[in-house]
Amino acid sequence: MMQLLILSVSFLFVALAAKKIGEWFSKVGLPYITGYLLAGMVAGPFILNLIPEGATTDLRYIDEISLAVIAFVAGSELYLKEIRSRIRSIAWITGTVMLVASVLSGFALFFLTELIPFTQGMELTSRVAVAILGGTILLALSPASTIAVIKEVRAKGSFTATVLGVTVTMDVVIILLFAVSVAVASALLTGLGFNASFALLLVIDLVSAIVAGWLVGRLLQATLASNMHKYLKISVLLFIGFVVFAAAFWLVEFSHDNLPLEIHVEPLLVAMIAGFYVTNFTNFRDEFAMLLHDVGPAVYVAFFTLTGVALKLDILITTLPIALALFAVRAGGIAIGSSIGGRLAGESAEFNKYAWMGLITQAGIALGLAREVAVEFPALGDAFATLVISVVVLNEIFGPMFLKSALRRAGEANLPVPAEPDDVRDVLILGIEAQSIELARQLQAANWQVIMADTNRDHVERLSHEDLSEHYIPVVSEDTLSGLINNSIDAVVSMLPDDAENMKVVELAQMKFGVKRPIIRPNDLTMIEKFTEMEALVVDPASAMVSLLNQSVRAPQSAAVLLHQDSGREMVQVTVSNKDVDGLLVRDLRLPNDVLFLDLTRNGSSIVPHGYTRVHLQDEVTLIGKAESLEEATLKLGY
Repeated sequence: MMQLLILSVSFLFVALAAKKIGEWFSKVGLPYITGYLLAGMVAGPFILNLIPEGATTDLRYIDEISLAVIAFVAGSELYLKEIRSRIRSIAWITGTVMLVASVLSGFALFFLTELIPFTQGMELTSRVAVAILGGTILLALSPASTIAVIKEVRAKGSFTATVLGVTVTMDVVIILLFAVSVAVASALLTGLGFNASFALLLVIDLVSAIVAGWLVGRLLQATLASNMHKYLKISVLLFIGFVVFAAAFWLVEFSHDNLPLEIHVEPLLVAMIAGFYVTNFTNFRDEFAMLLHDVGPAVYVAFFTLTGVALKLDILITTLPIALALFAVRAGGIAIGSSIGGRLAGESAEFNKYAWMGLITQAGIALGLAREVAVEFPALGDAFATLVISVVVLNEIFGPMFLKSALRRAGEANLPVPAEPDDVRDVLILGIEAQSIELARQLQAANWQVIMADTNRDHVERLSHEDLSEHYIPVVSEDTLSGLINNSIDAVVSMLPDDAENMKVVELAQMKFGVKRPIIRPNDLTMIEKFTEMEALVVDPASAMVSLLNQSVRAPQSAAVLLHQDSGREMVQVTVSNKDVDGLLVRDLRLPNDVLFLDLTRNGSSIVPHGYTRVHLQDEVTLIGKAESLEEATLKLGY
């Protein structure tokens, strides 16, 4: 125990250094994971020997806890309600990619076993087992890396939704397929052969894993339903993950010694099913996602650093050319498979051209499966894991680059400004003076397209040096406004000094151009009633100030948000335009936890939203939350 404690403390300091190195890697555009792996390699027995050879066996509990969390995350990512609209494309592409890429990667790995140092001299059945295990693991993708790139480039659209859906679905299917591959490889390596008993045992293993996953999911549900503190819930979640692996290994030993057959329940599959159950069949998916989000960074640092420690650098160097060959074969298999699947699903030629570029990235699941093989099959050990990890590192480095390029070529990357004109909010401001100019600047900062106009040429000339679109109109008329108002205009703000002109703006905006949001700042207070009767939103500076002061007294926090004095939160209004969320309940949207629905407007009627309110296309929803969370929510809902 003392040796384990010393090793654990030593590894803690190495992991802290790895976290910092990962941050440096991120600043230069490389993945965090690469930094963690490098730190582990440097601290391992081949360089500094801070963590001696064989220590990874003693630190196996870190692997087990980390793999459980990674599997929980994989299961939670498959949210059926979010992929329902793209299920046909996702199913076809997932099936064809898995079929083509697994066959090509498996055959390539089989023929390359004659060149790989640790497989040279193996029997034919053992080489087939290596090919089956390797071909399965190389199919794994990386939902976490894919989501990170999508957020980075603010991507949105059918291409983005399908690529993410395929990525998540494939990782879930791969874990299930891995359980079968392990059983087949075990039969090949031990010489048990394939017969009715093998088939029965395989069915028993899979059914046991499904039942165990459901039971663990119920246990997680009970934990989340309790009144425990958040950090205590995280501790229980990690303990449950550890128990899943410990129980699976105990069952293998117990059945081997006491039963006529050896029962192998794949712990990764159990944990993944548990995560899937909590996300899709309980009311705790948001809290579950939050706990995984909070514990994830520490788990990833520990897992990938320990993986780096276990890397065999001598094998890594000698197998680098083989890793490059497998990288190319895998990419080719994904390209062929995604193209076939896209055509069968009826996707466009443009989609089929770039889909493969979004399916290259690998990370946690692949590394986790590689480490699992190293434990399950000591004959292959860390050497097999090192070969697979070398391919994964290449995919993790180049995968995000391919994905970014694919999103841009598909026209769904919305940086630096949204690429689709329909997703940009447009506003026309009439009347150029200090307040309207400041309003225009704030709207531009919020990514609105602002057009300013005035009937006074001198006022228009004030904006000649501003980064604003300014126009002079001699009078307010249908002809002059027709060049400024089109179908994309969301709002018209009239701040002209003459209320007669403001009245004409409202009439023309509503009657001739169909603008649903006319906003007026009146000059004469007696005109407020007339503007209100025309269903214009009236902002009277005097009464607005009194209302704001009243709000500041009665609800100071909400006033601080309106005045932009609450640096932590903002308020936005979003038009729902994403078909994938049409008809979903508010509680099923999986928005960031700090985003709240304040209001929902449908066909001019305001609805106080709750968890069972359904969201439909063209709904106007008002949200409050942190700026980065609101941006994520906006991308998910519409614009």
